[in-house]
Amino acid sequence: MTRTPEDPISFTQTALSRVRADAPLVQCITNSVVVNFTANAMLALGASPAMADIPQEAGAFASIASGLLINLGTPRAEQREAMTEAAVAANTAGTPWVLDPVAIGSMPVRTPFSYQLRDLRPTIIRGNASEVIALAGDGAGGRGVDATDDVETALPAATALAAQTGSVVAVSGPVDLVTNGTSAVRIANGSPLLTQVTGGGCALGAVMAAFAAVDEDRLSTTIAAIMVYTIAAELAAEKSTGPGSFAVGFIDALAAIDGDAIAQRAAIL
Repeated sequence: MTRTPEDPISFTQTALSRVRADAPLVQCITNSVVVNFTANAMLALGASPAMADIPQEAGAFASIASGLLINLGTPRAEQREAMTEAAVAANTAGTPWVLDPVAIGSMPVRTPFSYQLRDLRPTIIRGNASEVIALAGDGAGGRGVDATDDVETALPAATALAAQTGSVVAVSGPVDLVTNGTSAVRIANGSPLLTQVTGGGCALGAVMAAFAAVDEDRLSTTIAAIMVYTIAAELAAEKSTGPGSFAVGFIDALAAIDGDAIAQRAAIL
């Protein structure tokens, strides 16, 4: 099951321009470890981040936001209440939202909670292979936030999840996999340094929400988000001496990446 959407490079170039022109307002209910990095990534991309994550405000904010990220990295009780409120409001308002089921599988709080959010039918699900398999109910998760399964192993679970929820499912790894249940696309861009920076994976969910705000074709917007994010990582890695300089360079690269870099480097399999 492999298909590349028609002219994904041109779509990605146009979508990036629209993100920068529209500056979509992206509500990020995300984990406390990555808030700052995620906000900076959003600003560099051209989007507008808002970390509105408290009950009684989260739902109201999701109704006016352009996109929503729900990340389960540090799901305190109050934040879980806000996540449910925001997801329900997003569905009512038609706001696209991304679920990142961080470290689910065997954890007794976040795992059943992730199933509740899954059943609210996210627009996009993003996770590593072990998280996606666990969200489909087929595994016990990875080692904390790290996957113990490879990306291709997760394809059946990702396909089943997409069919069950109507979501686009993105599996992160050395080669990223994106499927809507009938088509699957692989993107072979990126740098291992992304895994050595706190928030290097989590911020991608917010980028997916920003791109989902500018076009209704969410398979293509998810591919575009991954391409922009991972090509920026390549550009940053070429000028970095290690994880510290990479983190700074990556934010700069997100701000600087243009259509020519996308055309020259896109590696769609």
